[in-house]
Amino acid sequence: MQEFLLNPGLGQALALTAAALLVFVSVAVIYLSTIEWRDRRRRRGTARKG
Repeated sequence: MQEFLLNPGLGQALALTAAALLVFVSVAVIYLSTIEWRDRRRRRGTARKG
């Protein structure tokens, strides 16, 4: 079991997976924030007209 945990390839794979997940979550948060901002702006525009 210890040999498996000391495998340098495993550490590198885990680091790459963690970095990929960090990028994915960051992009998803930015995307959802942008969509919410555009929707809020659209709702404010229709409330003023209506």
